[in-house]
Amino acid sequence: VEFPNAIHPNFKNFQDTILLVDKGEKQVSSTIGHDLMHNHPFAERRFAQAHENLDQLISIFENGNLDEFIKIVESEALTLHAMMMTSMPYFILMKPNTLEIINAIWKFRNETKIPVCFTLDAGANVHVLYPENVAETVLQFIKNELVGYCQNGQYICDEIGNGAVLI
Repeated sequence: VEFPNAIHPNFKNFQDTILLVDKGEKQVSSTIGHDLMHNHPFAERRFAQAHENLDQLISIFENGNLDEFIKIVESEALTLHAMMMTSMPYFILMKPNTLEIINAIWKFRNETKIPVCFTLDAGANVHVLYPENVAETVLQFIKNELVGYCQNGQYICDEIGNGAVLI
């Protein structure tokens, strides 16, 4: 589905490097994770927060504000994991190396002012998100500082594409 709003050049060709912290089978499937939210005591507020964040992202994608984008992306990632940690049954999907990577990204961003952020999948892996114009510097940071936290030093480099094409 094509995004119907304007997209600032800051978000074109965005990069996603997936750091494979734990390649094992997920502790909780995404379906089970979603099901845990049905009776979650914080679900109603969480759903409202998600809608608020989506509304903010529309204007962020239009105006190119990377700082606000980073705040929302990282907050969403951490909030979703917090919901899993406070569900019944509860789960901690992050691993110690996940937290090491998050802290290293925060330190790197603070020291360099490069707009790099993270999001998390439904497990221990970390997606490092950044604009294409800083890719060389961020990839060097990943290779020098973060690969050691990855299982067998493995990571995947990806980027925004044009979407599916009907053949």
